[in-house]
Amino acid sequence: MKNWAILLIITLTILSCKSRKALNQTSSENDSIQVEKSDDKNDPKNAKNIQDRLTFYEKILLHPKFEHVKINSKITASDLRVSPLDATIYIENDKKTWANISFWGINAARAIITPEGIKAIDKYNKNYIDSDFDYLNNFLNVNFIDYKTLEKLLMGRTFMHITNSNSNIVKNNEGYQLTSITNQKIVTDDVVREYKVEMQYTDDFNLNWVKLQDVKSNDAIEIVYENWETFPNEIKLPKNVKIIIKGSKSSQILLENTKFDFSRMETPYSVPANYKKIDIK
Repeated sequence: MKNWAILLIITLTILSCKSRKALNQTSSENDSIQVEKSDDKNDPKNAKNIQDRLTFYEKILLHPKFEHVKINSKITASDLRVSPLDATIYIENDKKTWANISFWGINAARAIITPEGIKAIDKYNKNYIDSDFDYLNNFLNVNFIDYKTLEKLLMGRTFMHITNSNSNIVKNNEGYQLTSITNQKIVTDDVVREYKVEMQYTDDFNLNWVKLQDVKSNDAIEIVYENWETFPNEIKLPKNVKIIIKGSKSSQILLENTKFDFSRMETPYSVPANYKKIDIK
């Protein structure tokens, strides 16, 4: 069960029950992470500071609204013997994320994630989990995953809280690079973690990659988005998403999104009476 549960949960969170609070965070539609101000500005040699920061912020933070999206994916993971797996992922904006995973045409696992928590069933082993997000954050070696972050990561959207004073933005050969000016501090359950954050955007403001490095350890996570596709109403989605976990734990997960559908669908989830609940530690 554990491998299936890990794959389901990590797939849906491309690397919520409890809220995560950043130090000095302000209220915003795009709030998730706050970066503090500093005077340290080290630009790459082939880059230059951009002048029109307002347009940049609008392009990376303000996105067309969507109600729901269905994504058909193929999943490859470095720590799974059976791959690729077929997955159907359905996101209902601000409400839930549902997934069904199968291999060789056989339904193997199902999960549903809401702001209240995560649930998953393993049909092969007849087990299920019902948990909060602490396990997920521990597995990814981070402490900032909540439900809104989940949606933003799946959709390839910026999950940092950005203001004119908390980030350094330069134009380089790849597009636009955003770097946190000082280490990003995030507090959860009285535990403080600090990250160095880098984000690269293409010339047309699609998120290319995100890197978060724990400054007190070798733990890091990188998310790469490729092959963006534009849909009606100017909604953009990445066809390829890769999660790379480094440090005390290492893993790679690749999602190849083969089809997008914006129609509503049913999201059945129930636990049979003979399934056994397990605790993930």
